[in-house]
Amino acid sequence: MRAARTSWKTYALGAAAVAAMLSATACGPGGTEDGAASPAPSGTASASESVKPTAPSPSDSAKPSASASASASAKPKPSATGSGKPGGGDGKGKARACADQDLSIDTSYWAHDSGQHLLITATNATDTPCTLYAYPFLYFGQETENPLPPMESPPKAVATIGPKQKAYAGVKLFLGGERTDTYESFGIAYKDPSSSTDGAAIDVSLSDDVRFVTVGRNPSVTFWNLDRREVEKFVFKAR
Repeated sequence: MRAARTSWKTYALGAAAVAAMLSATACGPGGTEDGAASPAPSGTASASESVKPTAPSPSDSAKPSASASASASAKPKPSATGSGKPGGGDGKGKARACADQDLSIDTSYWAHDSGQHLLITATNATDTPCTLYAYPFLYFGQETENPLPPMESPPKAVATIGPKQKAYAGVKLFLGGERTDTYESFGIAYKDPSSSTDGAAIDVSLSDDVRFVTVGRNPSVTFWNLDRREVEKFVFKAR
């Protein structure tokens, strides 16, 4: 019928009326051609309207998207342990106590001192920090029960030393006019607060530039200190 409709010409009103009658007879009841799709119902969206995005329902907008859930789950959670502070070995932020196998011990005199005072230098020979508590327990000769008493020289900070780092202690050996004895080595032990007994003393040879020490009746030792200058203050003040 499409070909017949396009070939006719409306030359007069009668012809137009005849054409209208033929069109009404040939087309379907809805005014459409046979076999053609009927117009979309008024309640159905047209093709152009169907591409418009529909607004999400309130229930949908409340749900997190899959990507948001994935990114949230990928975020690292804070650790339940760890304080973030350096050091540690006993779980309280403190390094373990130094023991004899951790340390290299060196000895030296102060210049222009006439050998009355000895400097002990402890170097951490391991790859982990350790702490030298209180003062070194020093013994000379056959004495193994009563170490040298400390001077009044508490350190300003705990003597925790990392790998290759050093701590110092000074020894007052004798005063002028005292009766003295000479030694080529000494015993040393270290305090361990986590143990009921301190470590056993080991024998340490004096350095080549010291060779021997002269010890009087009342020798004493400073606390361990990270600052050599602080040790010197107490060593040369003690009389």
